[in-house]
Parts: sequence; structure tokens; C-alpha cells
Amino acid sequence: MTALAAETAAPHTEPDTARRVLLAPITVTPSKPLTPSHLKGLLWTDVMHRATRPLAEVTHRCSHTTYHPTEQTLGFWEFLDRIEGDTDYDDLTEEDIGALYVAFRAAPRPPARDLRPYAEAVEHGWVHPASTRVLTLWSGHYARLGLHDPGLLRHQPPGLDLDTALDRLAGLGMCLDQRAVGGPVFLDLTRHGLPLRRLVTADGRPNYLACALRELLPLAPDFDEVVLLYDTELDADYQLLSRVLTALGPRVRRVPVGRVPIDGRIRSARQGGWQDVHAGALLDAAAGHDPAVVRLGMRLYFIAVLGPGQQQSFRSDLLAQSLKRAERLLAAAGDQWPEPLSARLARHRKDHTYVDPYRLTSGLLGRRRAAPGLDLLTSVFL
Repeated sequence: MTALAAETAAPHTEPDTARRVLLAPITVTPSKPLTPSHLKGLLWTDVMHRATRPLAEVTHRCSHTTYHPTEQTLGFWEFLDRIEGDTDYDDLTEEDIGALYVAFRAAPRPPARDLRPYAEAVEHGWVHPASTRVLTLWSGHYARLGLHDPGLLRHQPPGLDLDTALDRLAGLGMCLDQRAVGGPVFLDLTRHGLPLRRLVTADGRPNYLACALRELLPLAPDFDEVVLLYDTELDADYQLLSRVLTALGPRVRRVPVGRVPIDGRIRSARQGGWQDVHAGALLDAAAGHDPAVVRLGMRLYFIAVLGPGQQQSFRSDLLAQSLKRAERLLAAAGDQWPEPLSARLARHRKDHTYVDPYRLTSGLLGRRRAAPGLDLLTSVFL
């Protein structure tokens, strides 16, 4: 059961624009095309963001800068410089760079000492040209999909450096630091019945959870509700992250979003397999439709049709049907509606402030439902 399905309290019925909500989705490593699983998470977050704005003050924080120090990113950059040399990445496609990423993940890991110069450069705003190229291409996809751009190409460092974040954890009684004896650093929530989780290796490499803490520890206290959107495969780590942030004051909501199988198999992007089903290819295939149809149809398919789980494989025929549904919905949308937009959106909450994207989007598909208001489609889905 997902976090969305597990909530049982009565829904809010009135907007509370004084409440502050932080949406903190997991980022995608800029090393490959955006797969259907990535698209699902991005569209889910976008609808949540736009539907919650009329009801609360919403901040969407999604900084690639924060997660560049992870080994998978720095290791890829070191691999490219060692194997490819001075390649002009501006001439490469996402698929070209993605193929290099697959080769990197199949190669032996580089030693930590080889990654340190890259880690230092990241702290000063440097990004490898291969990832800059990928992020630039993604910016184009975001524009075509009508996605809010949280700053793909901006330098957005986290509020804390690593040592300060670990000190902050230690102050909460949640850090087991063995660096003084040459060991790793652990997130220690054992008093809450949760297992130790390594944050930093003995040779100084932080993982993505350590990076998330650098980002969210200083931000969380300023919000009433923090919403963590992430891949279901990472649920154990996000339970830990939720426990830490809850200690800082806000209500923390975990929203796991299932991956999208391809031909019945859930694959990691490190294995490739995105040919013809990545964001660029899907957008090109839909290019004959009006841009509004594409934006609404993609949201209908990746949110309402696929749902929060990961049982259904990607199907291009169902995506095509969703585009046709989007055409009909847009043609039937009315200019006048008896209820204000905020009241219609508030029905899709439970005991949380954010609007549930699945409840809202699937509500557009009922056969006997009234045509949606044009204000709803324009504000949330287009």
C-alpha cells in the first residue's frame, strides 16, 4: 500500500494559504534520457505543485547541484574525462551520453582520490559539459511538457556543507561518526528501532542520503509540511529521512511513486533500454497534436492511467488514447463553474495540505463526470 492510499483522515475542505509546504522530489542524475519512470515522477510532482498552490504557499525544491557530489555522478564525469578526453558534448544526443553512462556503470569504480578534484569543483559551481548538455536538452522537454523548471541549469548549492550537516545530526543524537578512527559515518536511528545507514564511506564519499540531509536539514524547520516524492525502491531510506526531518518540527509526508516497467520488466536506467520510449522520443511522436493536448494527455496517462504503483508496463497505445481523451476534455471544458477552483482542489486532500495528483487527475476520466472547468485545466494541467 502506498503512502497515498494509507491516509484515512477526513479531507480538508477549505484552503489554508497561510500553511507553507515544501515539495522535495528526488532528482534524476543528468547522464541519460528521461525514461517513462522519470517522466511519471516529474509529472506527478508538477501536478501536485500546481494544484496545491491555490491552497497553500508552496516551494518546489529540486536542486541538481545538491546531488552532484554523489559517486555515480562524479564517477561518471571522471570516466568521461579518462575515456573520452576533450569530446565536444554539444554535438551529442541524450542517447549518446546515456550509452556512455551505461558503459561507465559496467566498468570498475574509480578510487576515491580520483573523484576529489571533481567534488571540490562541484562546490564552486562547476558541472561537467556532458551533464550540462543533458540538462539543456531536458530544459527543452520541460518546456514542451509545461513542467515547472526548478532551476535545471542554475547553481543551487545546499544550505549546509557536509561537516556542518553531520554536526547538526550529531546534535540531534542521530549520528555515529567513526572518521576519527578511519571509519565511515552512519545515520543512527537505532533508538527508534531503525537500522544504521551509512552516509559517508571511510574514504570520504557521501551518498545521496547525505546530500539530501545537507539540503533539507536547514530548510525543513521553515515549513509546516514537507512532502518527499521518490522512487518506491528507496522507501527504506526515505523512512529514515522522514524520521530525521520530523524531529525538526514539520509534518513529513512520504509519497512513493512506482516505476514504469518496459515490456514487463522494471529496469534501472544504468542498463539502458530507453530507446523509443524516452521523453524526447515520446514528445516527437506526439508532435502532430496541439501542445495543450500533449501536456494534458501525458498527465492523464502517466498519473491517472498508470497510477501510483508499478504493475502496468508502458503502452504506447494507451498513451495515444490518453491524447485523444485530452482532446475531448479540452473541447468540452467550460468557462463557468459554480464552485471556486480552490474548493474543487481541496476535495482531493485528506489530512495533508498537498493535493493528491492521482485523485485529482483520475477524477477527470469518469464517463459520467461533468466536463472539467477550463480554469482547472489551465492552472494545473497545461
